[in-house]
Amino acid sequence: MDVLKKVPVREQDPDVRNKNFDEVCLGYNKEEAMEEATRCINCKNAQCMKGCPVSINIPKFISEVKEGNIEAAYATISESSALPAVCGRVCPQESQCEGKCIRGFKGEPLSIGKLERFVADWARENNIEPKAPKEKNGKKVAVIGSGPSGLTCAGDLAKLGYDVTIFEALHEAGGVLVYGIPEFRLPKDTVVKHEIENVKKLGVTIETNVVIGKSITVDQLISEEGFDAVFIGSGAGLPKFMGIPGENANGVFSANEYLTRSNLMKAFREDYDTPIRPGKKVAVVGGGNVAMDAARTALRLGAEVHIVYRRSEEELPARVEEVHHAKEEGIIFDLLTNPTEILVDENGWVRGMKCIKMELGEPDASGRRRPVEIPDSEYEMELDTVIMSLGTSPNPLISSTTEGLEVNKWKCIVADEEFGKTSKEGVYAGGDAVTGAATVILAMGAGKAGAKGIDEYLSHK
Repeated sequence: MDVLKKVPVREQDPDVRNKNFDEVCLGYNKEEAMEEATRCINCKNAQCMKGCPVSINIPKFISEVKEGNIEAAYATISESSALPAVCGRVCPQESQCEGKCIRGFKGEPLSIGKLERFVADWARENNIEPKAPKEKNGKKVAVIGSGPSGLTCAGDLAKLGYDVTIFEALHEAGGVLVYGIPEFRLPKDTVVKHEIENVKKLGVTIETNVVIGKSITVDQLISEEGFDAVFIGSGAGLPKFMGIPGENANGVFSANEYLTRSNLMKAFREDYDTPIRPGKKVAVVGGGNVAMDAARTALRLGAEVHIVYRRSEEELPARVEEVHHAKEEGIIFDLLTNPTEILVDENGWVRGMKCIKMELGEPDASGRRRPVEIPDSEYEMELDTVIMSLGTSPNPLISSTTEGLEVNKWKCIVADEEFGKTSKEGVYAGGDAVTGAATVILAMGAGKAGAKGIDEYLSHK
């Protein structure tokens, strides 16, 4: 065994997986996981934990895997994370725990994410369940949104004995885990639903089809429904567009809509009658993880797919692994390219897109080099579908119907980072509703902070 290299992870062949929605990465088996765990050098001052937004005791769970004590490893992870099978699949470990792994300074870092995924999958396959608290403390907390932030906050509060109810606007719980991330990266029935069931087994109630701000307001939850505190983890589901001509044409989607139709409404399955326009030639505008998800989904629905991004590959915000998988599967990258107009036929449908070539100039406020148009470099792409993946912002429905709740100029709720405390007493918030669109694990970290803040608040009330 070469201790400088990770134990390889089995994956579906690119030419097979780009035609199906089965999971791309097949994960470790027990022998592979134990072998990878032996690469851990048991640092005295484990840097990996400092890179984990939910503070999992990484050295402890890996040492249990090394010894083959997988149930004990799961118990360790579960102390900090309500969604280990999700995090093991979609966390950007390369910039968090693995990015700080000392082993990575000489050779490759430990495969912490793949080990977490193995442990969580093993626990599910062996029916290991979380234990609910024996006693309730008599206090009620409402959690708005059943995405990663809400589920984490609810799980942590339930473990402390609170009576927790999650209110979800859609007909199915899970938030971005069910509507945003494709099946081939995060299986819904086996992984997401099981992790949600585990949160419910802690004593959490989930009510779906409740739109806070319309069905009932935050103020009514406190004054009429008797909740002692509220956590807002409603995410950022409002898509952004470029504002270019032709953007309202038929055949233009936000990535949110495209992925929701495919994931939550099962448009990729032949036995579901969900309308979606897969397109024969599709352009996805943007370079983040959501853009990769939309592009790889369109590819699986039979399209030729182009990623159109105005900066170079070095500046792509998507995970390196996602870009690598997209390239392997046949996605075409049109980099240093920016759309200027969507071309529309006489029936109001997309027929193409006018683009201009870019070059990188001086760095902007984000530290990335600013893209600058190259004069006289415009050209047309022939297309029938355009998917805009330019980020999202919070829906203002909750903040506009809650008295005394401060928001910033981007309509994000203003909340304290350490405890999620907002300007309204008894109301806490976290995740994308506060930060704008970010990662699953950062939302989970904010959910943990909110649970800590609520517990502190109600303990002294």
